[in-house]
Amino acid sequence: MLVEGNHSAHLYTVLFGLGFRYKLMVDGRRQILNYLLPGDLIGLQGSLMGEMQHSVEALSPMLLCVFEREQLHTLYRNHPGLAYDITWIASREEQMLDENLLSIGRRTAIERAAYLIAFIRARAAKVQVGRSSAQLPITQQHVADTLGLSLVHTNKTLRKLAEKKLIVWRDGGCEVLDIDALMKLARWERLQETLRPLV
Repeated sequence: MLVEGNHSAHLYTVLFGLGFRYKLMVDGRRQILNYLLPGDLIGLQGSLMGEMQHSVEALSPMLLCVFEREQLHTLYRNHPGLAYDITWIASREEQMLDENLLSIGRRTAIERAAYLIAFIRARAAKVQVGRSSAQLPITQQHVADTLGLSLVHTNKTLRKLAEKKLIVWRDGGCEVLDIDALMKLARWERLQETLRPLV
């Protein structure tokens, strides 16, 4: 969809669907940075830095609202309420990235996997993504690329979660069976929920 290093005349709000932001190393290894759900902004970083600092890929069909990037300064000047909403969304993104960094730096592999699945599931349920908010359209490779684990290690770790009857892998993704137990295992409490602005 969007590629790191490109200049885009637009930024986008996700209205429907699920995607992810990622960076590629020169040898092709991928690090998934975060998952995009309805209400999230895409391309704000590029608006300020001049070019995309990451790539974006869809996990399901997505519907995006398109904004002219050059109008961002006008929006901040003439619409302080919307400017505050954009700042709120950027701040929320920073909060989520902090939690993800904590997970990669300090949680064990099984805690990381439990956190990631609970995190995406909690966000998806809030905005009602997909046929069932309990079913996430991610693969084990997505989990591995997010957690910085090998695919073999990821497979073994996810099998442990399945044996505990917390998740089950089905065609098209991962189904969450017990989000509360996932959160407890990950030692994670949901993000504080406040009314999220939609820009």
